[in-house]
This record gives sequence, structure tokens and C-alpha cells, in this order.
Amino acid sequence: MRTVAQAVARVLADAGVEHGFTVPGESFLGLLDAFAEAPELTLVSTRHESGAAFMAEACGKLRGVPAVAMASRGPGATNLSIGVHTARQDHTPMVVLLGQVPSTKLGRESFQEVDLAAMFAPLANWACQPTSAAEVPGAVAEALARATGPRPGPAVVAVPSDFWDEPFPGPLPVPEPPPAEAPDVAAAAERLGAARSPVVITGARDPASHRELVVTAEELGLPVYTGFRRQDAFPEDHPHFAGHLGLSVPDAQLKALENADVVLTVGMRLDEVTSQGFRFPLPEQDHLRLPPSALAELRAKTPGRRRDLSAAHAAVREFMTPPELDATSAPHPTEVVRELRRLAPRDAVVTNDAGNFSGFAHRYWCFTEPRTQLGPCNGAMGYAVPAAVAAKLVAPERTVLAMVGDGGALMTGQEIETAVRHEAPVVVVVFQNGLYGTIALHQVKSNRPMSAVDIGTVDFAGWARSLGAAGHTVDARDQLEPAIRSALAEDRPCVLDVRIDPDVLTADARLADFLES
Repeated sequence: MRTVAQAVARVLADAGVEHGFTVPGESFLGLLDAFAEAPELTLVSTRHESGAAFMAEACGKLRGVPAVAMASRGPGATNLSIGVHTARQDHTPMVVLLGQVPSTKLGRESFQEVDLAAMFAPLANWACQPTSAAEVPGAVAEALARATGPRPGPAVVAVPSDFWDEPFPGPLPVPEPPPAEAPDVAAAAERLGAARSPVVITGARDPASHRELVVTAEELGLPVYTGFRRQDAFPEDHPHFAGHLGLSVPDAQLKALENADVVLTVGMRLDEVTSQGFRFPLPEQDHLRLPPSALAELRAKTPGRRRDLSAAHAAVREFMTPPELDATSAPHPTEVVRELRRLAPRDAVVTNDAGNFSGFAHRYWCFTEPRTQLGPCNGAMGYAVPAAVAAKLVAPERTVLAMVGDGGALMTGQEIETAVRHEAPVVVVVFQNGLYGTIALHQVKSNRPMSAVDIGTVDFAGWARSLGAAGHTVDARDQLEPAIRSALAEDRPCVLDVRIDPDVLTADARLADFLES
């Protein structure tokens, strides 16, 4: 007879789940056994629960199918929570399975006891704690349904440790996602056909949606914006591309959006950054929402048209064209990104961390292929390295690059050991400037002294080698190209420690400009 844990593993495998990421804990030993017994499931042991959660989030984002993040009660679960919040704000399907104290000790403030369902309720689509062992497989099936419903996201099940090894004689439950509300495509087509200057904002990044949106934009004459850190939803070199609605968007790129009478969002919600601080859509603009699956019908019901979108795209091209750089010996972040883009394959997966350096990747990479960008829309630090490891495990045939600052690398960079252990040859590029640059920028822009933003100099190349990876230090511009070529040719993980000038905060701002004013 199956145990509860074995039933859970079978429910997950039958739903298409392939990976689980965890720091093992004594409160879910039966589940660890069940994962090891299921040939369809791969269990990855990570160095920290935040790394496990970021890996599960990246895996779900890249595949469109949930991965599982697992952690133990109390400390393990709280460590995991950062990735759950990331999945919630990024609309990423994820199932979270947490070990809990034994059912006989619940409610007594037992060792490491936390009310996990209450803790995760505001961070997840859904959270529960079954009251009997027989309820657990059904709760996991419900979690799968909630994670993949109309609004994808994380769903959490906390399971008392004594439930996992209990017998489960019943039939296996099957996830039943709630039906999505059928869009009124005819009404959207009528409004779009009558519009003077409609625009699209998209965040749907799977290959099918990517193709559908390109055809729709071309046939209906639509300029297309991409949502924050969803630049791979539409090719940035396409003449209908109007810009990435990220941070510090120049006014010229917003003109098409400001002048629109209809805003059509496809495959995403308008988060704070994408909506430019909830500014768009403007009160006088009609806001239409459609899933990517409705685009073919929209084209069939909407008259085709051609529009001159050259001004909108010219603003994008100007913004994405690198300036002439000062002839200094230190590598410039712009140069680092452009050299990586020139030398890496077109379909390379790029993961980025939070921090000022990421603005250079957003501005100068030029994403053209679907599912090539993995970045945390909630701005979580420590995302890039774990996400890169997960991406390489999911898509071993693709080149995977992680771009991370020294602050983020020191948070979760130990997952390079996970990459070494799983033979996942990722390339990690550390932009080392010795600062929490984003916070330093906020401080100096508001005329405050810089405080608590210093990071000590770290030999990231030597650190990488100590973990079994390759490592190279780049502290001069002429070292950059050979180091990148070497890293891309490695058959093991490789870290490039790029020593950049701390004075370069963004593509348009230097620290000295504020300190001297």
C-alpha cells in the first residue's frame, strides 16, 4: 500500500512536475524517500532554502509547469519564504511542501513550530495545513490546481511530520484547475478595430505566445511594450517593439503609451513598475485584457492595418545604443553586457539579480528569443545564481548566464557548489564594485550620507575555485573578451569576477556627480 508521501510524489509526477529543490529536514523524511523512488522526479539538494525556492521559481518560469520547493518547519520555512514571495509577484507556478511538527504536538509552541498556513497565506495563492494524513494528497492536488489557475503562483501545503509515512489506500486525486473566465474577444476586436492608436503590453513568454504576438502586432499594426523583466516576451529588435516598461524609462519611449486610446495587456497583470507607478492606463484610456490563447481569434475578428511606428522604435534603438565610453582601463558594465551578448548564443538564458548593475542588462542585452530572461519582478536579491543553476538543469543544452552584483553573490552564490555537484556548467558574472549600489544611489540622490553600503573586496574567482568551479578575475578591459570566451567554453561552472568602477552607478549617473553637487 502506498504511503501518503508516495501518493504525493505520484500526484506531482502525473501533473508533469519534474524537479524538487530542498534543504533536507527531519520533518519530511518520508517525502524525501518518495522523491528518490519516483523515476520522473529529480530532487536537488541546495545549500540554503532561499536557493531552493529561487530554483523552483526559475524552473516554473522556464517550463510553465510548477516545480516543488521543500523545507522543514520553522527556520527552514522562513528561509524559503523569499522565493515564495517572488513567485507570487512574478505569477510563477510553484508548489511548496513544508514539514511541520508532529500532529500530536501542534498548538503547543513546540520546537520550531510556526503556524505555517497563516504565515504563508499573504505570500501565496493558497496555503493550508491538512488535519489528517488522508487529506494530504488531496491538498497537494489542490495546490497544483491553485498554482496553475487563471493567476499562476505559489501554493503551500504544510504537513505534520507523522503524516508522511501513514498508509494512503484511496484513489489518487487529480488536480482540477478552476476554469478561466472566457474572454469577450468579439468586444475586444470591435474596440481595437475602432481605436485610433492602440498599444500592447505583454508578459507572455512561452514560445507559442511569442509567435502569436509577433503575428498579431504585424497584422494589426500594434506597437508592443514588454512588462518589467519580461523582455523576452517580444523581440526587442522587431520594428514594432516600443520599449521595456522597467525602471527609469525615458519620456521618448513612453510617448506611444501616453498617446494610446486603447491599452491591451496580454498574459500579465500591470504591476507597479510596469504601470510606471500605477500611472498607466490613464483614466481616459480603455484597458482590454486578453490571454495569449485569444490572439488568433482577435486577428480573425479585427481588420488589419498598417501604422508608422518608426518614431516609437527609433526611441528604443537610441536608448539601447551604447554611448562612447571613456578610455579607462577598468571594465564598464555597458561593455561587459555588450560583450556577453556578442559572444553568447542568441538563445542563451540570462538570469539577473537585483541591483543597479541589472539596469545595464535590461538596456543593452537585446532579448530576441522566448524564455531567455529570468529576473525577480519583486526585486529580491540573491536570485540570479540559484535561478541559473535551475535553468541549466531544466535546459542543459542551452547556455546559461547569471549576472549578479557582489552583494547578491555573497547571499546565495554558494549554490555554485550545487551547480558543480550536478554538473551544470553555468557562467556567473559578478559585477564587483564594493557597494550596495542601489541603496547608495538612493542615499546620494536624497542628499543623505552613504551609510551601511560598503562591501569588502572579495576574490570571487578564488572562491569559485574552492567550490570546484573555474574562476577568472577581470580587472582590465583587454581581459574581458578572452575571459568570456574561456568561460563559455568551460565544461564546468565558471565565475567571472569583473572589477567595475564603483563610480558608475547607472548608464546615465555617476556617484561623483551627486557627491560634488
